[in-house]
Amino acid sequence: MTDWLVKHFIQNPDDKDDPAVRQRYGLLSGGVGILLNLLLSAGKFLAGLLTGSIAVTADAFNNLSDAGSSVVTLAGFRLAAKQADDDHPFGHGRIEYLTGLLVAAAILLVGVELARTSLEKILQPEAVDFSWLSVGILCASILVKLWMSAFNRRLSRRIGSAAMAATAADSLSDVVATSAVLLGTLAGHFFSLRIDGWVGILVAAFILRAGWEAAKDTLDPLLGQSPDPDLVESIQKAVLAHPQVTGVHDLIIHDYGPGRRMMSLHAEVPMDADVLEVHDVIDNIERELKETFHIEAVIHMDPIATKDPQTNALREKMAALVREIDPAMTIHDFRMTVGPDHQNLIFDVVVPHKCPLSDEEVKAAIAGKAGELEGGPFFTVVSIDRSYTDIPAP
Repeated sequence: MTDWLVKHFIQNPDDKDDPAVRQRYGLLSGGVGILLNLLLSAGKFLAGLLTGSIAVTADAFNNLSDAGSSVVTLAGFRLAAKQADDDHPFGHGRIEYLTGLLVAAAILLVGVELARTSLEKILQPEAVDFSWLSVGILCASILVKLWMSAFNRRLSRRIGSAAMAATAADSLSDVVATSAVLLGTLAGHFFSLRIDGWVGILVAAFILRAGWEAAKDTLDPLLGQSPDPDLVESIQKAVLAHPQVTGVHDLIIHDYGPGRRMMSLHAEVPMDADVLEVHDVIDNIERELKETFHIEAVIHMDPIATKDPQTNALREKMAALVREIDPAMTIHDFRMTVGPDHQNLIFDVVVPHKCPLSDEEVKAAIAGKAGELEGGPFFTVVSIDRSYTDIPAP
């Protein structure tokens, strides 16, 4: 069914990085969500009126809020597809993340209100009338929500949408919530148990959990999250595939919304290479990265000595000693100056954020390690880079 809808309502569905295509995905998801949630909400309101059940009525409000969330999602995708302008040179793609955050906020609000109403029902329990029509409506709702969860999850995976992932998670929590309401209704009828309020509390807990997870999924890209390690490794391999590049470091990826990312990195090149030739290679790599990963790339060239045996040997020894301090540490921009009574080892060290040592403690530890090198004395002049991404050592 999902493939059929995508085929008939979305042109060029595989071009997921095109904002116009993403907008059409958003319109499809929002339109389906609005229609089905309004139908479910109306059915559950009817069931709630027939039975007087607070849990059923609360579930109806939950579906009504889902319809509102679908409206927000639909509007968000339309706004995110707007082209860049003078005030927003990187486009409006992050609106899609804000849309997911608004959906999460709506989910949390419904959960809090449902918990409050259910608590009142626990303190003042009332008998609930039974209706097989209500049972049928609840069963139909479970089946519809299962399909909606799978539908939005598939769309989310197709285009990498946090907003659709939040909607899919919300639908799955609705399945659990409605199942609890159904079981509570049957238990009240067959065993005369007044657990309507307790079932409402259980439903509220599932809704609040779904809201929190959805909020986290949308907050992470807004705050700036670490890029996918597989993506980082693929970028590194693509750059190092060019023989003129001997090392990669300081990779930073900026996310301005789905399909709107930029990256910058430093590429180490031989200091005695032809500048014009290497510059042409770097330009080609930037174009290659954009075509392969759909990310605008800016590369800074770092010239390093590659043909001096002494420098190369000391670089390898120093890199090994630094890894003894922390296995994730790497060095780059290594160079050496020779004085009358000592030698200076000048380099940058990339320190992972999780490393408990301060910058000064790292420098002191490196200076101590340099004392273990033969042929000294060696003085270290170290610049600390706190890593933005984990680039494995080549």
